[in-house]
Amino acid sequence: MVNIITIYKLLLHGLLKLVGMTQRTIEIKPGTILNIWVPKKTTKKHAVVLLHPFGFDGILTWQFQVLALAKTYEVYVPDFLFFGGSVTDMPDRTASFQAECMAKGLRKLGVEKCTLVGVSYGGMVGFKMAEMYPDLVESMVVTCSVMGLTESVTNAALERIGYESWVDFLLPKTADALKVQLDIACYKLPTLPAFVYKHILEALSDHRKERTELTEALVISDKEFSIPHFSQKIHLLWGENDKIFDMQVARNLKEQVGQNATMESIEKAGHLVNLERPFVYNRQLKTILASLVHTNGQHN
Repeated sequence: MVNIITIYKLLLHGLLKLVGMTQRTIEIKPGTILNIWVPKKTTKKHAVVLLHPFGFDGILTWQFQVLALAKTYEVYVPDFLFFGGSVTDMPDRTASFQAECMAKGLRKLGVEKCTLVGVSYGGMVGFKMAEMYPDLVESMVVTCSVMGLTESVTNAALERIGYESWVDFLLPKTADALKVQLDIACYKLPTLPAFVYKHILEALSDHRKERTELTEALVISDKEFSIPHFSQKIHLLWGENDKIFDMQVARNLKEQVGQNATMESIEKAGHLVNLERPFVYNRQLKTILASLVHTNGQHN
């Protein structure tokens, strides 16, 4: 049987081209390639960069948001290294290296300033980008993520979801394990035929060794973690029923960010809130982005 995810992506890519998006490949440095969806035509619209979580590539994660935002903003959707079409021969697996590659790729595309929107792993990389490149990142929207995946945050999250390691949770080996993972990540997982999980697992099976290394590189000791000062406005948009990073994690993150942070949540939504309740998420995201862009414009 032909993989239905492969067929769906072909249809999705065609739809994205109809709304003015196109796929580009950027060489960051020899051996490091960034795959990214970009506007066909550059304009003076504000740039919004969508950063995906662990699992699906950028465009599968953000398909509903791209369709909702493409008319109003210049939307950029990169694949992180070892997801989608992005690869590197460098040994660095840290979030900082991902952040460096994303920033360099955006610079090569002529993006001077942007707002980041990151879910989960994408939020972690986004925080690194905001810390390392404050001249590039004007503001952020963070969904179901943390500033740093410390040992204490890790232990609490894994205890909540019943796993011993992030590798066990994020890199399922069977279709049944994938179904359990998605059930945890959603408020209410829709009923799907068994073959769908098998096809999703096949679509996610690339670069397993490198993704394991990425996962292992995420966790840092509490002693190594320090809270950077962020000059950017950072809005937290959460799924109220997130089992992985629950609302207490969100409140802690808001406190860490400080006076530049605002927060709201979406009911009946889990970790993958942008996919689970896309219309509600898009409505709130549009309002947040309009506010952030207006604030940025006043300060420039």
